[in-house]
Amino acid sequence: MNIFIGENGQGKTNLVEGINYLATFESHRVGADSALVRLGAKAGVVRAKVLHGESPTMLEVEILAGKANRARINRGKARPRDLLGIVKTVLFAPEDLELVKGDPSARRKFLDLLMIQIQPKMAGIKSEYEKVLRQRAALLKTAMKTRNRGGIFYENALDVWDLQLATLGAQIIVARTKIISNLRGFVKKYYAEVSGGKGVARIDYDASLQRAFGFELPNAELINAAEGMLAREEIQDRETQMRDREQCQEMLLLALQQVRSKEIERGVNLVGPHRDDLRLVLGALPAKGYASHGESWSYALALRLASWDLLRSHESDVWADESEPILILDDVFAELDSRRRTRLAKIIAPAEQVFVTAAVGDDLPAELFGTKFLVADGEVTPFAEESPFLQIAEQLSAESGGDIS
Repeated sequence: MNIFIGENGQGKTNLVEGINYLATFESHRVGADSALVRLGAKAGVVRAKVLHGESPTMLEVEILAGKANRARINRGKARPRDLLGIVKTVLFAPEDLELVKGDPSARRKFLDLLMIQIQPKMAGIKSEYEKVLRQRAALLKTAMKTRNRGGIFYENALDVWDLQLATLGAQIIVARTKIISNLRGFVKKYYAEVSGGKGVARIDYDASLQRAFGFELPNAELINAAEGMLAREEIQDRETQMRDREQCQEMLLLALQQVRSKEIERGVNLVGPHRDDLRLVLGALPAKGYASHGESWSYALALRLASWDLLRSHESDVWADESEPILILDDVFAELDSRRRTRLAKIIAPAEQVFVTAAVGDDLPAELFGTKFLVADGEVTPFAEESPFLQIAEQLSAESGGDIS
């Protein structure tokens, strides 16, 4: 347990952001890498020695503003994607409240970053999918403008892009669906632990390809009721379909045909993993819009802790053992009430390595034990604060000749 204490703006989050960047190539605070480079500098560098058992690996990423990153492994040149999977992290920060209260894009990002840590090759597939989306969107806009002017657009021009979108999109949907199936039990468990047993949490995959056929997820009240067994079975059956790559690809192609006229009319891509969502249910209601502030925090925490448990139970393609992820809590305890602070401290106690940041020590629960560091002006030093109890003990020891029993 490593605890970093310092006033706001001193560099605590920069430190944990750098660790997390090695695992995901994403910042949890900003969308563009250019914001990670110091003002006036041409590049930023993240360098770390990573230990798996007794085997050290030196990793380095050079972040170049407006250009592709450069990477090294053990001082030798490497592709940035070669680093993915070597470091695994789960980061929880105040921004994670958006997982519950925010737009579907926040929940898709949550799933995709987890997907890339479990299967690093999916980073390339996701990148290719996004290229296809942009090119297909450009063609749809052309089709819309052509028809609006009274011209003729031949729809078969979309066929090749439909196939590519379905081929790449199916792989993303399959990976996400498997993650959700594996996360579901962990989310239920950790929500109960963090909230003190108040409410039952459930997650489901809300796929746009199914909505194209008129299928809507059953409402939360039905799923959680005793008579909702049929609804749960239907969700399970559809998840099984989406976990089969060939079947999912066929469904995507059919869905694209189903909505083609609407896509041309609007000039946008309407079906695919870029339009999907992770549905969060709490008790008999959707969490978004109905969960209280405290319940939303508990749910967001449950999602991150579930990810942590999933990653440490998963044998990575890169490291078959020693796969415990680094757990990062960035200024989280300040957002929680005292009961949730205590519960969270007890949950993370068994973790192999944890990084915690806090503006003041008073934000941390008494149950949180670890090595403390002071962060000031971008410098990290071991915490030198002496306990008042130790000062009194030393004074009494001196006055009593060393006998303070």
